[in-house]
Formats: sequence, structure tokens, C-alpha cells
Amino acid sequence: MAIAVAELLQARGEEPPVAVSCDAIQVYRGLETLSGAATPGERIRLEHRLVGFVDPSGEFSAGRFAALAHEEIDQLLAEGRRPIVVGGTGLYLRAALADLDLRPPVSPAIRAEVEREVAERGPEQLWGELDPDVAATIHPRDRKRIARTTELQRAGIEPPRSSEGLWTARLRRRTLLVGLTIERDELARRIDARVEEMIDAGAAEEARAAAEHGASRTARAALGFEELLAGDVDGVKRAHRAFARRQLTWMRKMEGVELIDRTGRDDGGVAEEIVAGLGENGA
Repeated sequence: MAIAVAELLQARGEEPPVAVSCDAIQVYRGLETLSGAATPGERIRLEHRLVGFVDPSGEFSAGRFAALAHEEIDQLLAEGRRPIVVGGTGLYLRAALADLDLRPPVSPAIRAEVEREVAERGPEQLWGELDPDVAATIHPRDRKRIARTTELQRAGIEPPRSSEGLWTARLRRRTLLVGLTIERDELARRIDARVEEMIDAGAAEEARAAAEHGASRTARAALGFEELLAGDVDGVKRAHRAFARRQLTWMRKMEGVELIDRTGRDDGGVAEEIVAGLGENGA
């Protein structure tokens, strides 16, 4: 969809837009197929930034991403080129478009202890031990957020009380926020087909290569990473479907998002609607 919007804008006389990825896994080099990053052919049609530049053995954070994304967006605007922020994870979208109130890192000992407990007891057990007000903002199977929140609580640091809040009212730049939805059964069919395509294209080989070279905790958070190592294709599909449900729930709660149902519609028609929204929004 980003490519369709970019090509429409360029046909109307704009300088070539640039996609800025806000996906927490697409930053890793060598996990392009597993993370669904733009293919070389797609990058010819639309330039992509912040994809494939971190070694999988290294940890990466939203704070580091925020600085890079702000720099990319500001530079593109200064050059008269439109950034199209695409993806991804909710925290990284927020990091790209707003200013984060970041908590400090915890000690390696606390992090290791929490990681061990999550692996042994499962995320739902630790979720049940969180402060109830904080737990109410986190899905009981959101492993990454449960681990991070548990780390903060054990370090005596106040965790954030919400993953959304009203941050969309405090964007750094005037922005049109668009969320794409589709009929759920069709979405599930697309996800299953997409997982099959990813596996045929070498996603499992990517996961194994990254694991053999010491993939970091944040790289191993890729959807389906552990399931691919275990050869559990159905588990990969379940992980993607569950993530899609969480994304849809999160998106519908966000302030100021223009939701577009693209069920039965082609890319061109939806791109026309998005570009029309840009004019109305003044973005």
C-alpha cells in the first residue's frame, strides 16, 4: 500500500517519497524474509530506510530507533521529500512520530533473571504478578512487554501506565495516521498464505543462521522465530494471527487514526482515498 501511495503521489508531481520502516525486527540484517521487509524489487519502486542495518547478535532499543527515525524524517522533509512511515510495532511507530518518555535500562542481572522466569514459567504467570493497573494495559501473552514491565518493577522503576495514551495528539510533525483493516477470515487466509510464502523463501534458514551466530534477545523476539527453529509451521501461523488481532485492537483504540477497510478493494482505490486524506489533513 505504501508503494501504491508513493507512485500516485509521484505521478501527481511530488518528489519521490521514501518509506521509513518502524518495524522492530526489520532493522536486523539477515532477517528480511522472516520479518516481511520490502523485497529488492519493492525497494526499486520505493526507497526504504531503517531496514537491515543491525547485526542480529546486537540488541536494539526503541530509544536508539527514535533518534534515527527522527533524523531520517526531518532530513527528508528538509529535502522536500515525503516520508511514508510504514509498519510495524506500536512502540516503534510512536518512537518515529512522537517523543518517547523512556525508562532507564535495568541491570543485566535483573534482565537475566526475568528472562529465565519467562522461559520457565511462561509470560502469563508473570503477567499475573504485575501491578493490576499496569497489567490491564498489557495482553497476558505479550511476552516482550510483560518481561520489560517485570524488569522495571523489580528495579523499582515506575512502568508506563499505558502503551497508547494520547500520544497521537502530540506528534512531532503534522501527520495523517491511516490504519488498514480487512475482514477477519480473509485476513487469516492471507496470513496463512504469507507464512507459507515466507517459509518457501527461506525464513526458517534465516532463523537458524541467526541463532547459530548468537541472535540477541531482541532479534529472537521476531514473530515465529522460535517456532521456525522447532519446525512448527502451524505455530508460526498462530503467532502471526494473534499478533494481527492485537494490532487491530490497538489500532482501533488510537486517537486520530483514519481506519480504512480494504476488504474487496484494490491497492489503487485505497491509495486514492489515502492521498485524498492528505489534502484534507494538510499533512
